[in-house]
Amino acid sequence: MSTMRYFVGLDIAAETFMAAIGTSPWKLLVKAKQFANAPDGFQQFDSWLREQNCPLEQTVVCMEATGVYGEALAYYLVAHQYAVAIEPPLKVKRAFKPHGPKTDAVDSEQIAEYACRYSDELMLWQPPSELVEHLQVLLSTREQLVQQSTAHQNALRALRRKVVRITFAEQVYEQMITETKSRAKALEQEIQRLIDQHPTAHRLLTWLVTIPGVGLLLAAHVLVLTQCGTRPFPSPKLAAHLGIAPLAHESGTSVYAHPTSRHYGPSQPRKLLHLAARSVSTHNEHFRAYYQRKVAEGKAKKLVLNNVANKLVRIICAILESQTEYDANYDGRRKPALAKN
Repeated sequence: MSTMRYFVGLDIAAETFMAAIGTSPWKLLVKAKQFANAPDGFQQFDSWLREQNCPLEQTVVCMEATGVYGEALAYYLVAHQYAVAIEPPLKVKRAFKPHGPKTDAVDSEQIAEYACRYSDELMLWQPPSELVEHLQVLLSTREQLVQQSTAHQNALRALRRKVVRITFAEQVYEQMITETKSRAKALEQEIQRLIDQHPTAHRLLTWLVTIPGVGLLLAAHVLVLTQCGTRPFPSPKLAAHLGIAPLAHESGTSVYAHPTSRHYGPSQPRKLLHLAARSVSTHNEHFRAYYQRKVAEGKAKKLVLNNVANKLVRIICAILESQTEYDANYDGRRKPALAKN
């Protein structure tokens, strides 16, 4: 994104948002200004931004992923030809050392500075298709049910440890656990049904689930992240977006710590990816050999599992690029060979 010279940072709240503008090399041009988080506020922001003489083709508007609070504004900006980037809040937060009071104005200026400093890493946002929007909601709803089921199971275990057993309460939790599991299963079936109705999504899913460790849910998350293959992700960017890319703590030529992964980005696909890495490190011959070799060399198990997760990401991206199913000859450094029909 080297063509961008102007960076607009937005800090979104339920009723209002703050906007600040900076330029590259980083310099704050316009201090934060507040607008209503409503259609009238969007129009006022649009007019104000055009008054600052920032050419549209050289300007990117950056905001944090705040769920529904920023959704309408993002749709408005894209419809009015703005380049929009929506970044994980934790990634933005970790780009700056804590100092001074935290205010909405300061946050918007920091988001603008973040966009300038990390312009090459920004992925421009586009409104998702109807299928992707549906998949996103279904996956999120299922995750909420899984969390509820886990909470119910923990509560039930605690009840069963009591000296005085309360059978009725235990039965209530047992019923809620059964119901949430049943509803989660129904959501999985609906996800499969939706994908099967769309030829492109169905074809991509068929290829993705040939990868060891990749099932319906992880494949569905990949479809969401890549907009059903229309938003290609180079594997390093996808790994960074998911928060599993090893990053070193550096300043100039000094390295303060060994590379670690940063757990920002969407948590659900990252969690499924780590589960897949654990599974293939145990049950798949190729990955198990790699895992055991690296552990024998003295590498930490957690680090090796993260490396396996990165290998899976590289394979996923190669599958989407090559438009073919997984081939076990893939070695992590080249595209997978085309599978024989």
